[in-house]
Amino acid sequence: MIRLEQITLREIRLPLREPFRISSGEVTERRITLLELRDVDGVTVWSEGVAGELPNYSPEAIDTAWIAITNWVAPRVLGREFAHPRDVFPALEADFRGNMMAKAAVEMGLWVLEAQRRGVPLASLLGGTRDAIATGISLGIQSSPERLVAKAQAAIAEGYRKVKIKIAPGQDIAYVRAAREALPDAPLMADANNAYTLDDLDLLAELDAFDLMMIEQPLAWDDLVQHATLQQRLRTPVCLDESITSLDRARDMVTLGAGRIVNIKPGRVGGFASSLAIHDYCFAQGIPVWCGGMLESGVGRACNVALASLPGFTKPGDLSPSARYWSQDVVTPEWTMTNDGMVPVPLHAPGLGVSVDVDRIDNLTVRRVVLH
Repeated sequence: MIRLEQITLREIRLPLREPFRISSGEVTERRITLLELRDVDGVTVWSEGVAGELPNYSPEAIDTAWIAITNWVAPRVLGREFAHPRDVFPALEADFRGNMMAKAAVEMGLWVLEAQRRGVPLASLLGGTRDAIATGISLGIQSSPERLVAKAQAAIAEGYRKVKIKIAPGQDIAYVRAAREALPDAPLMADANNAYTLDDLDLLAELDAFDLMMIEQPLAWDDLVQHATLQQRLRTPVCLDESITSLDRARDMVTLGAGRIVNIKPGRVGGFASSLAIHDYCFAQGIPVWCGGMLESGVGRACNVALASLPGFTKPGDLSPSARYWSQDVVTPEWTMTNDGMVPVPLHAPGLGVSVDVDRIDNLTVRRVVLH
């Protein structure tokens, strides 16, 4: 049985090596929630909340998630016995809507705790089958097509298996065209972060000329119906990200024909149990999935790598090594990538498979609360 005794919430601030810009704004410093969970036997593990500083990706933000964990999520799990971590998500869902990132931060931590207690890698507990994950890079919106080309060429030279190009109105067709002309055989995709509407259908249809792997979430963050209209027009597969918040939403996507690929971010869907349900459904339907990133520290990256080791994750994930974003991560060893674009799954140690640098986290912590 799993019985949690204490959760310590911390906010740390990690400066990015370079600003990361998408259609909804720019990030130069990442505010990150880290959770230290301790059970009644004294076993301690870490997890991460992925909510950003502003509610511009989802309705959640770091400050709202902090309140939700403190007031509603933690009281539902502290001192309560669970036979298996898959039982946590139903307990958090009962008469408690939304707040998926807050729920995921705790739910995923209990999966890590169970893996640590059993002495098995998190990937094995989740049902992973791979010892290495194909990795893509996400390139923020650049100041010019030429700068994008330089970044994309450098990424391919480093071995990345996919280059995701962030786009926005006015910084789209010319940018993607330049990248494709410079890299005629490279695996490229576009990510719009819901910056377009159906009024832009003709413009989005121009992307078909560039043989992209997919275009991710071009329309409204919570939409399925209009994406179905768009997908009927496009040869390029539409990948849904923000719109898929549950297994039911994935089923609706397939029923409506709103997309052909799903980006599973465990923080967005409430944690690992929901991620596994979406993965299993998509796998049975022949829908490829991949694991996106939320500018996580090495703690959150460990969770993503473990999830992406499952068999249905057939597209390269946004699992760049630590040095892509941080001058120094909060885990050791830091996450690295091989010359052929693979991130190893840590199968040599239980739980996360990496050690948390507590001293560094202490130095980065700007607020802390202990929940019993």
